[in-house]
Amino acid sequence: MDPRFRKWFVEFQKQNAVYLVTGSDKVKTIEQVGFDVYNHSQRVYNCSGSDTWEQDVNIFTNEWKLPIDEWVSLKQHLDRSPFPLRTGIHFEDRPGMCNFSVVGRGATKKERRQYVEYDQENQERATIAAKFIKEFPHLEAKVGGETGIDIFPKGSNKSQILRDFGKDDCLHFFGDAMHPEGNDYPLKQIIVDKDLGYAYTIEDYKETWEILRDTDWSPKLL
Repeated sequence: MDPRFRKWFVEFQKQNAVYLVTGSDKVKTIEQVGFDVYNHSQRVYNCSGSDTWEQDVNIFTNEWKLPIDEWVSLKQHLDRSPFPLRTGIHFEDRPGMCNFSVVGRGATKKERRQYVEYDQENQERATIAAKFIKEFPHLEAKVGGETGIDIFPKGSNKSQILRDFGKDDCLHFFGDAMHPEGNDYPLKQIIVDKDLGYAYTIEDYKETWEILRDTDWSPKLL
């Protein structure tokens, strides 16, 4: 997280109700945003809401694990991928979900960038996700982050956080994976379809920052 934006965002959190919704687990989220942003959030929905926290208090955890047949199928996709680089940790179990990555969680920033460019050109993750859910229709597979695919039981996507909000709450949801294959899409779809608030498709923190600065949020819920 950009240091300047982080400093500004913490002050924003002190004045507004902010909830984080991410496919990452708690440790990775803190690594990405820092303790201040994490702890100033009203609630953090890690693992797309399957591991929910208020500061150091665990509110909810889903113990689902990826079954062996599904694991074997993904391993076959991994073995068949034309992308040449492998860095290890291709399967990462998280509460209520599994994150699958062809390049692997051990990739450096440079190696991740190589895969991002490859995936943007070849749409490998979207293709794998589509084939996987056709084979296992009881599961969801959503493109998440820069290199991974989030896999979880149907319904355990980011939209599950809506259980904690009422019809009178006006939600403002920011995400960069709002397309149908993205892990932000299920939450965006319900917010828009049920008129629960607004969804903003952003590319980076600069775009998010601009919207946050130029909008009067009080007394809305973010």
